[in-house]
Amino acid sequence: MFHGAPFENEKDHTPHVGRIGTLTGISQRDAARPLDIITIGRASVDLYGQQIGTRLEDVASFAKSVGGCPTNIAVGTARLGLKSALLTRVGKEQMGRFIVEQLTREGVETKGIVTDPERLTALAILAVENDHSFPLLFYRDNCADNALCEDDIDEAFIRSSRAILVSGTHFSRPNTDAAQRKAIRIAKAAGVKIAFDIDYRPNLWGLAGHDAGDNRYIASAHVSAHLKTVLADCDLIVGTEEEVLIASGESDLLAALKTIRAQSTATIVLKRGPMGCIVYDGEISDDLEDGIIGKGFPIEVYNVLGAGDAFMSGFLRGWLAAEPHATSATWANACGAFAVSRLLCAPEIPTWTELQFFLENGSKEHALRKDEAINHVHWATTRRREIPSLMALAIDHRSQLEDMAGDDTEKLARIPAFKVLAVKAAAKIADGRPGFGMLIDDKYGRDALYAAGALKDFWVAKPIELPGSRPLQFEFSQDLGSRLIDWPVDHCIKVLSFYHPDDPAEMKATQIAKLRSAFEAARKVGREILIEIIAGKHGTLDDQTIPRALNELYDAGLKPDWWKLEPQASRSAWSAIDDVIETRDPLCRGVVLLGLEASYEALKDGFAAARTSRQVRGFAVGRTIFVDAARRWLAGEIDDTTAIDDMARRFKQLVDLWVGLADTKAA
Repeated sequence: MFHGAPFENEKDHTPHVGRIGTLTGISQRDAARPLDIITIGRASVDLYGQQIGTRLEDVASFAKSVGGCPTNIAVGTARLGLKSALLTRVGKEQMGRFIVEQLTREGVETKGIVTDPERLTALAILAVENDHSFPLLFYRDNCADNALCEDDIDEAFIRSSRAILVSGTHFSRPNTDAAQRKAIRIAKAAGVKIAFDIDYRPNLWGLAGHDAGDNRYIASAHVSAHLKTVLADCDLIVGTEEEVLIASGESDLLAALKTIRAQSTATIVLKRGPMGCIVYDGEISDDLEDGIIGKGFPIEVYNVLGAGDAFMSGFLRGWLAAEPHATSATWANACGAFAVSRLLCAPEIPTWTELQFFLENGSKEHALRKDEAINHVHWATTRRREIPSLMALAIDHRSQLEDMAGDDTEKLARIPAFKVLAVKAAAKIADGRPGFGMLIDDKYGRDALYAAGALKDFWVAKPIELPGSRPLQFEFSQDLGSRLIDWPVDHCIKVLSFYHPDDPAEMKATQIAKLRSAFEAARKVGREILIEIIAGKHGTLDDQTIPRALNELYDAGLKPDWWKLEPQASRSAWSAIDDVIETRDPLCRGVVLLGLEASYEALKDGFAAARTSRQVRGFAVGRTIFVDAARRWLAGEIDDTTAIDDMARRFKQLVDLWVGLADTKAA
């Protein structure tokens, strides 16, 4: 198991500022190219069984992600700091749009993706039966990516990159073979490097049945003869032992390497799983170990699918940055270790920050997916989108609106409709701009949630606490797992705790245990979490109250995506809060300010103090905005339009106040 720095006397591995092309050793021509790598070939949607240790026949639910060797590598290299692009086809349907949207979120250039109106996007379905059996089905009959053709290869696009990656599977069909060979010809003429991932899947060459998707090697003279014609054009060739055998047509590994060398001057990388890899430059000697050996990371094997794509991503990150092969190999092996220890493919490839964290700190866990520190870095650096500022209208109130309605069943029945009006008010002010959102409950807010879900770039958080509970209890059920699993993936979990650092130890322990279960559930189901702490209702509130509370919660292992905090009286209080967050979790999204039904004048003072903070990103205010409109609307004194306009006016006042304070601070 790895516990320290994997190599010595290497250069500083701080992430590079700016383009990698500016590094020493990169030609001016390459530095001027806008892309680092274009990957070509398979693009699918992966559906991986979530029940582990069972047959594919018995899997009941699946996790969805983008897949296909070149697609995974495009994501992996983007996460590691390269400017990557994918050249493929997807269907003109929901799965095709999912791939394009996900790649966009990952920072992958998608203009090389052709939308095919005639064909469906490919699917791959997998189960983890045990640590050496991974039943895999490919749904690729007449699929979109298999229709890639020469017409899809744009010369200017290929020339815009420092390198292209071709994959073995896409040499298996005449049209995809022709497409990749055209890309190779253009690349060679333009001085673009060519990387070859042998990527051998026997059943995609028609050598095995549909139920043999996990079969990684069947000897074939036809396949070998075909792949050997690619080798001479390559600058980098990467494959497992079995893939090196199929690319060479040999049955002995050393003979295979020598045959490849006779065909190509490329750097050859031999992947050896937990034993790491060997990099060969120059002649191949009679000693298999006579190369640059990249040590492996012995960790628990959870799912081998995607490990090679993560490996290639890491190696490309070093190779294209002109790093020593030993460094590239270490990065590649570490990336592969992450992938093999987790369930999915592309989503599990580490980010540059995560990779450096692992290389600097190691892990005490044999199963990396159980390492909380690494998992937090992974989670925080792969969030679906950046939210540098947030202005939210909170309408998640249940008990307050119930109190307004009293025992009037007609008024109670109208609460859901009022919440839809609040969404319309918020949408009126947001006007399609990012940085806006709402807190909406799922007790009365189902229709409001549907309405908010239709808004572009609109942040939504939902509460899980039983209103007013102290110690904290969850609403509806204490079994959060069954409740959260059907939430949309971009809905944030919000949990409020009336927590004070001077509370009795038993009270704090109970509160922390409940918050911890919410946090663990959020991470398990892949949802962001906002923890709201209100201390002032149950004790004094001075400059150190909230900083003390946050430190205690961090000590308990809580690292929420967001904090929601009550206004502080002084700049020094916010400065102390900033120091805690920046010390304990610099990857936190930040703080949003709550309102507590304060008047506009009171909020002005609270906003002004919060604007001095480095961590406060905005506000989430409710009753200050909606109480008057709700009371009059429920009483039948005003109509829908008036209620919307009143809430929109009050929300806009706060938005203008917050933005204006930012402008004043900047000036």
